Amino acid sequence: MLIITLLKGVAVGIVIALPAGPVGVLCVRRCLFEGQLFGFVSGLGAAVADATFGAIAALGLTFLRDWLLQNQTWFAFAGGIFLLGFGVKALFLYRAGDPEPLAGEALFGAFASSYALTIANPITLLSFAAIFATVGAGAVSDFGGAAILVGGVFLGSLLWWLGLSFGIAHLRNFAGDLVMSWLNRISGVILLLSGIGLVIIAAHGLAAG
Repeated sequence: MLIITLLKGVAVGIVIALPAGPVGVLCVRRCLFEGQLFGFVSGLGAAVADATFGAIAALGLTFLRDWLLQNQTWFAFAGGIFLLGFGVKALFLYRAGDPEPLAGEALFGAFASSYALTIANPITLLSFAAIFATVGAGAVSDFGGAAILVGGVFLGSLLWWLGLSFGIAHLRNFAGDLVMSWLNRISGVILLLSGIGLVIIAAHGLAAG
């Protein structure tokens, strides 16, 4: 039974991590231009955030769920500002070259930024609740089962980001400078537009509130 619960968690983690939103674009970009370690650590931050959401849903921590949902507008605004800054940096400050060795502070920043950006979308909580109900994971009632379920969510999300980061990093070996330049522009535009969209939505929500 515990193995089944773990596998359900892994499946949920993969399904939640699959959509290629701004966090996915950010991790892919970091793999390409900063190296696979930087991209993997970024994905690790997203996986921990997914596990956080999974824990809130599995343990029924409604006070945390309600707080996140009540403040989602401010989270969206902060996430939008971050994406705007990163998009501008990608488009105007990027310099071609091989990835340089990263200090611990840079790796921690990669982890923290991906974690925060993922947490900034608390609507994912509702997705967890719906998916848990679909796969029957909502029937887990004891703490041990919930912990295994959340561990499975983390493992599934981590497996996805691990495969993505190593797979994307290898593309650098086959891409020339022109291709890398266009990938930089495309990813930068996606991040910039995502940031603009989040800021507009957040500003509208704040004005309405």
